[in-house]
Amino acid sequence: MFSDAELQLAYKVGNAQFNMFPYPHFYIPDVFPAEFYRQLQQNLPDPAAMRPIEEVRAVKGYKERYVLGLDGKSLATLPAERQAFWADIANWLVGANFQSLVLRKFQPFIDQRFAGKTDMQFYDEGLLVQDVTNYKLGPHTDAPRKVITMLFYLPPDDSQLHMGTSMYLPKDTGFTCPGGPHHDRSKFVRLHTNPFAPNALFAFFKTDNSFHGVEPVADPDCQRWLLLYDIYVRQVEVPPPIVTIAPVIQPKAKFSF
Repeated sequence: MFSDAELQLAYKVGNAQFNMFPYPHFYIPDVFPAEFYRQLQQNLPDPAAMRPIEEVRAVKGYKERYVLGLDGKSLATLPAERQAFWADIANWLVGANFQSLVLRKFQPFIDQRFAGKTDMQFYDEGLLVQDVTNYKLGPHTDAPRKVITMLFYLPPDDSQLHMGTSMYLPKDTGFTCPGGPHHDRSKFVRLHTNPFAPNALFAFFKTDNSFHGVEPVADPDCQRWLLLYDIYVRQVEVPPPIVTIAPVIQPKAKFSF
């Protein structure tokens, strides 16, 4: 039995129109039913339950970002009612029908990026995020293993509209990046900032020019809540072919005098 939230999300994502410049992306307002979003707000974890991302991931320089995975072990740290709420979301969001829908939605771009490759496997992940004052992200394209990023914005009201994800263009028009480092903001033009509106979704496909980031969050005592849903690619290790080497047969010597 599909929930109203799952059905509305599927409908909105399945029918979203892509913006193609500077890379494939779309922005959806009111992605969940209003009543579900109200419940979601009521069930946001106590900030004390969030862990610094540097303790969870092999990353440095993000001391203003706190996270909580949607896996069973992480959710077990929450009170029973909130644990049940987020576990239910995880059941239909992560590793379920939604992954198939998203992969089909982005299929043309996946085919182009992985043309000729048949050994690719995809997996997804859900992560609750709380960013606090002074958080920022320089322009970057995401790690090479990233395929699709979906950012569910979870503010309580319209007071944080200026805190959305920004899209950037390099001033050097030929510059691209396969992924990894964050770049000097002065070398980019901020093309657009998505409104960090309640119940909105920003999604994009990872490319060598999918430069995005977050402008410095200067608001005092800020709590910037998001739900991240990401799809990654896992390279399947293919054993090398077994090569049988025939014995070398020395030709009989033939002399001519």
